Amino acid sequence: MADPDSADLVTLFQQEPSGITYRIPALLYIPEPPAFLAFAEKRSSPDDQDALYLVTRRGVEKHGSIHWEDVIALTSAKLTGHRTMNPCPVYDAQSGTIFLFFICVRTNRSELFQILTGRNAARLCYVTSSDHGKTWSQLRDLTAEVIGDDLKNCATLAVGPGHGIQAPLGRLIVPAYLYYVHSRVCCLPVPCKTKCHSFVFYSDDHGRSWHKGSTLWNHKTCECEVAEVACGNNSSVLYCSARTKEHYRVEAISRSQGLDFANSYFCKSLCEPPTGCQGSVVSYRPPEWKDQKQELDGVSQSIRPLMETGTLSWLLYSHPTSNKKRVDLGIYLNKSPLVPSRWTQPWIINKGPSGYSDLAVCQDSHSFGCLFECGVNACEKITFRRFTLEELMKNVPDP
Repeated sequence: MADPDSADLVTLFQQEPSGITYRIPALLYIPEPPAFLAFAEKRSSPDDQDALYLVTRRGVEKHGSIHWEDVIALTSAKLTGHRTMNPCPVYDAQSGTIFLFFICVRTNRSELFQILTGRNAARLCYVTSSDHGKTWSQLRDLTAEVIGDDLKNCATLAVGPGHGIQAPLGRLIVPAYLYYVHSRVCCLPVPCKTKCHSFVFYSDDHGRSWHKGSTLWNHKTCECEVAEVACGNNSSVLYCSARTKEHYRVEAISRSQGLDFANSYFCKSLCEPPTGCQGSVVSYRPPEWKDQKQELDGVSQSIRPLMETGTLSWLLYSHPTSNKKRVDLGIYLNKSPLVPSRWTQPWIINKGPSGYSDLAVCQDSHSFGCLFECGVNACEKITFRRFTLEELMKNVPDP
């Protein structure tokens, strides 16, 4: 069960007696005026194939606490004959626009069916809001624009889930993954050669056009999130954390804001349960920064020049902490994000069954939000918890 000591602990979505279930949390924080947006899938049962549509709740700051408005169904984020899945919001601070990405999957087409047949039934779509999530635009389908030539070998695809980011220079970056058909025989896919790979797509013109970035071809990875790490030499790198079935997370670094990931590797400090689990990562600038030159053992030659001047950002990561099953959601901290061995042991914020989660940073108040699946079976409810930098530093052990 979640820690009862936090005043900002609230269940936002609860399984209903009829079987209606809410899964796949996504969280977005808007700094001005300060508000959280929590998203989830509404399903007729916990099963993926029973997803219906997306729902959201707005949490508005009032006198130091958060007032959560009623659940709203996102009726415009739908395609006829499809189920809507995988909410993944990103906020463009320059235009004040929220982009909510998701996939629409043809009804009665499971992910396994698509992989076995090599026939993609998923569409990559989004809606926007220019009034902080009160109203939403009509749906736009980006599948052909983003996936391009890879569509002919795409068995299926998905976005996030979780959140995207806006890089310091304005680029909007959204995490995604696809199942790529690497081999065919007589035009039919070879299922064991159809592998999952994480990638990002991006926009440099405030969402008017979108382009596919780099794909992590070296590992079989799926659900991922990205964070921008600021470095002491006025540069930055894009960090990616991806789910695997190989007992450990895969991390990757890009020096080109997602155009190319030069290296990817298993992080032995971050475990995965047997089939893996989605996890969330965010970048945070601490209020006081001191030169954090760390040992360079295990750091690639392309990253060493950045490490020699230190990093200005920390990384926070949320994920179930057991390598045996999805239990005990924890928050990990890395004050030297380019050194994989510098992750701390986790601070457990939810004991017992825990599933997907999503983090958000409130930079001005030096606090954080976490939206996560929990309950008697990790599908019972989706709960929000806010915690401060002071709480984090008090509870996170040394690496």
